[in-house]
Amino acid sequence: MERIPASERTREKLTAVIEGSGEGGGTSKLVRLAARLIIEEALESEARDALGRDYYARGAAPGAGYRNGYRTGRLKSAEGAIEYSAPQIADRVTPFRSAIREIVRGRTAELEALAVEMYARGLSTRDIEALFADADGHSLLSRTAVSEITERLWAEYEGFAGRELAEFEVVYLFVDGIAERLHLGQPREAVLAAWGLLADGKKALLHLAPGTKEDTASCREFFRDMRRRGLPDPLLVVSDGAPGIIRAIEECFPRALRQRCLAHKMRNLASKLPEDVWPEFKARAAACYQAASPALARLLRDDIRATYGRDLPSAVACLEDDFEACIAHLRFPLGHRRAIRTTNLLERLFGEERRRTKVIPHAFGERAVLKLMYAALIRAAERWRGIRISEFEHRQLRAIREDIDKDFTARNAPATTAPQPHLSSNQRT
Repeated sequence: MERIPASERTREKLTAVIEGSGEGGGTSKLVRLAARLIIEEALESEARDALGRDYYARGAAPGAGYRNGYRTGRLKSAEGAIEYSAPQIADRVTPFRSAIREIVRGRTAELEALAVEMYARGLSTRDIEALFADADGHSLLSRTAVSEITERLWAEYEGFAGRELAEFEVVYLFVDGIAERLHLGQPREAVLAAWGLLADGKKALLHLAPGTKEDTASCREFFRDMRRRGLPDPLLVVSDGAPGIIRAIEECFPRALRQRCLAHKMRNLASKLPEDVWPEFKARAAACYQAASPALARLLRDDIRATYGRDLPSAVACLEDDFEACIAHLRFPLGHRRAIRTTNLLERLFGEERRRTKVIPHAFGERAVLKLMYAALIRAAERWRGIRISEFEHRQLRAIREDIDKDFTARNAPATTAPQPHLSSNQRT
């Protein structure tokens, strides 16, 4: 078996915990493994700088020494003891002493904070340099070593963006976008994110990718990329009212219903009404969108139209715009409706990500922004709570799938040619 650096073995364990395939331990184990990974990568970078060559590279200078395995180091923390593997260097003119090991012995609080932020902030170079600084403020890591550590997150994002999606049995698919400054000096561009609510009730982050804007072409390519990677047909796709997203959904997911995000819709309605009228209109619109059935929702809409149509035509027009998509969730199990009628989950995460970009003012550029967004989203996804789907609700979902498939087949059935009347031989001549 080929020997690999200790940090690579730790990375494999950390990945297993994040993906849920390793041993349990929750946040505590995640913190310990992340801290261990940072220490081991830093120590290996320090050893590489001391030897002047990479792992297994040849061409040692006389007296530079050679790698001689690892020894176990340990530091205490609030999460328990953190063990790590420290590389040893033998046959060196001047005995090798790790300055980093001396520093980390008394810096566990900063290490843990950095480990937690590893997936939320993309391991800022400034943070790492500040952590591994000596008493005079000089960084003990070379700029190359720091860059290598921070770039690990980009490799993780690339793996995430290219993974197979066939294993995810998506029932409800949610998509939203946020404008970010991906190219310095250029207007903000859209970054699209998608997550799914699966057949087992769990939530999963599925995709994150840049687009020129929320237009049809960008959204279409975003969805097609997921389809190429095996994403199955969802029952429902939830989005805001951006025309580009709507057209792309209808093109790429013809076997799915479409739900208009009601949080966005209510904000649109509020902008059409005077402040003194809004509370009453809001209550009636909410009752309409949250009715017991689509038929009742339509009756309530008609009542709103009759009451406000003459005095508030723009508000009524906004209410009726894309109305069937606003009430699509009413076809689904009652216990699911609250979770599937908005894209609020991503909205909250985008807000958190925006607060972090203010803290990191130079987080511009596609690579830097995507690292930061991926870190924030994937970290939050670890804490997402799913919903319980009972056997009865599964039967309801299967019945909805059958109805959708029948409608799709009927819409796409070739037009039948009307039968020709029978002609006698005389008529034929």
